[in-house]
Amino acid sequence: MLPFARNIGGRTSLRVSSFHSSPFQNPFPLFFTLSSHSSQNSIFARPIICFTNFLCVIRYPFVSKPSFDDIASESIRSFMQQDGPHMFDSALAPIWVSKVLVKLKGDPKSALKFFKEAGARPGFRHAAQSYCVLAHILFCGMSYLEARSVIKDWILLGREFPGCDFFDMLWSTRNVCRPGFGVFDTLFSVLVDLGMLEEARQCFWKMDKFRVLPKVRSCNELLHRLSKSGKWKLASSFFKDMVVSGLSPSVFTYNIVIGCLVREGDLETARSLFEEMKGMALRPDIVTYNSLIDGYGKVGLLTSAVNVFDEMKDAGCEPDVITYNSLINCFCKFERLPQAFEYMYEMKQRGLQPNVVTYSTLIDAFCKAGMILEANKFLVDMIRVGLEPNEFTYTSLIDANCKIGDLNEAFKLESEMRQAGVNLNIVTFTALLDGLCEDGRMREADELFGALLKAGCTLNQQIYTSLLHGYIKAKMIENAMDILEEMNKNFKPDMLLYGTKIWGLCRQNKIQDSKAVIHEMMDYGLTPNSYIYTTLMDAYFKVGKTTEAVNLLQEMQELGIEATVVTYGALVDGLCKKGLVQQALSYFDHLTRTGLQPNIMVYTALIDGLCKNDCVEEAKKLFNEMQDKGISPDKLVYTSLIVGNMKHGNPEEAWNLRNRMVEIGMELDLHVYTSLIWGFSRYGQVQQAKSLLDEMLRKGMIPDQVLCICLLRKYYELGDINEALALHDDMMRRDLISGTIDITVPSINT
Repeated sequence: MLPFARNIGGRTSLRVSSFHSSPFQNPFPLFFTLSSHSSQNSIFARPIICFTNFLCVIRYPFVSKPSFDDIASESIRSFMQQDGPHMFDSALAPIWVSKVLVKLKGDPKSALKFFKEAGARPGFRHAAQSYCVLAHILFCGMSYLEARSVIKDWILLGREFPGCDFFDMLWSTRNVCRPGFGVFDTLFSVLVDLGMLEEARQCFWKMDKFRVLPKVRSCNELLHRLSKSGKWKLASSFFKDMVVSGLSPSVFTYNIVIGCLVREGDLETARSLFEEMKGMALRPDIVTYNSLIDGYGKVGLLTSAVNVFDEMKDAGCEPDVITYNSLINCFCKFERLPQAFEYMYEMKQRGLQPNVVTYSTLIDAFCKAGMILEANKFLVDMIRVGLEPNEFTYTSLIDANCKIGDLNEAFKLESEMRQAGVNLNIVTFTALLDGLCEDGRMREADELFGALLKAGCTLNQQIYTSLLHGYIKAKMIENAMDILEEMNKNFKPDMLLYGTKIWGLCRQNKIQDSKAVIHEMMDYGLTPNSYIYTTLMDAYFKVGKTTEAVNLLQEMQELGIEATVVTYGALVDGLCKKGLVQQALSYFDHLTRTGLQPNIMVYTALIDGLCKNDCVEEAKKLFNEMQDKGISPDKLVYTSLIVGNMKHGNPEEAWNLRNRMVEIGMELDLHVYTSLIWGFSRYGQVQQAKSLLDEMLRKGMIPDQVLCICLLRKYYELGDINEALALHDDMMRRDLISGTIDITVPSINT
């Protein structure tokens, strides 16, 4: 079977030329041109007769329905005829391409192909109009992804079209296809995706003017982007624009805006929107409730947070781990540890497992309250259930151990942190450096500071402050002044910098100079905070100006500065050290009435003061009270009670306290052993005292000579001459005493 074609009505030659053989360079290789310029002799004007073994078919190709190649070729040929061989060098070439695209509006795929081939030509650039025309064509042809891609490319190249307004250009070409406004939503959405948030807002205003509004989902994405970038006021403003334009916000819309308002601290408006969405028959979800709970909790409105939580449960919205973490965090932050534990228990009862955030929050709260043992127990439990401590967990523990002077444990945790692959952050380094400075290990602190500088770490003001504190404590005033000069150069004067200056002056008992700095900061527009007043209060107590120290609390109240637990701690400690324990108890009661929770430092100061001022029974009551509140007594509390009981003739009670320390794993130190040996010696229980002396010697602790003489003298007083002589020889051999023992032994009461 051999099909062939004849030209009916005249013989003509037909040549299909290649791109290179055309007398006019064809800019699009996918199109071919015809050698004849006469439509009379063209194949486009004459039918083709095809003969087969079975039938004869007469066809008129490219007549009834022009193909893509036909239209494109005719357009190209026409353009070439007008402008000759350099048509793509003409400034009118982009306009011609736009016209071809319009002709191809019925065939989106061909239009896109034509657009890409034109754009691939060296030196040729599409006009903005071509992008818009093609976007309309593709969108009308339901090629939505391709339309989005074209709009995105156009916007990215927008800087090449000076003064081009994306919406205006797209609007001006809207009549290319049948009316349809989804393409404008795509434009808005692409602007948001590219992070052009201000341009997206301006686009929205024009869309609102011409009533071609974007979808709520697209608006939500802009709100989300504004929220993530911290532009909360802009997000709230855009939300108002949405509502005014007639769009109906979704639950997701309200969640974003409520979250912004909460972060901005505008809880009243957030609550108002919460009520508004319920009035619109929109059901708040877990995100809505969690935002409000977290917002109320962070500013200390704990009752409001709990009310929202109860409302959440009543509405049938099940709390999740984030809900409970928010509640636990806010109760820990405002020193309500018992309530925080209640929520952790409830959380477990509901079958929710505490996560790293839950454990880390409670560990940090224990650390801040000085309850290191409980913090360590939680750390162990956290690892036991398969959770890995993060940098926040480790840093809390490191900081707490540094604050109590246990640098060995702090650096052990730092080593564990590195081995676990957890990065140390600037807060961790600051805690370690602060611990070294507090311990007087300034050489090591200098080395750490130098290593951080060498490593290129960006050092914050806090780390400079720690080093400054260390130099002042070590009386290295010249070094301290050098650091202070560096801080003045590198940091803008703020509350922390002024507070550091005041602390340094107070450490040197330069109270008048401290007050001058306070006046300076007030002239600068800064109001002294509770930390500065607490520092000044402590300094007044140390120089014996008790009345001035107490008056500072009244001054704080008059200025509207809220006293913290630390402020009351300094007040109670200062009064106790001056023997004014009843006044200290009065302020302790005032502390609890204000809703603040006394911490370990307040209890320790008061118990120590009561024991030293013959108020052991009151001290015992406080000892029991702090344990009932979940606060574990520290070593100083036990030592104070041991000394107090020994002074008041209760050696058995003192021994029971010692046993409790051993049971909970608390190491007895030199002060505890000294108190016990001295007490048992005083009451004639020399064998018990001797046993404790041997125990402390085995642990490598060396008693002072006065304690050894006290025990020896008691042996002589009791008539145990042989044992006294043996003990004397043993002490001489160990270099615990020297010379004669016939000296006056201080009374236990001194």
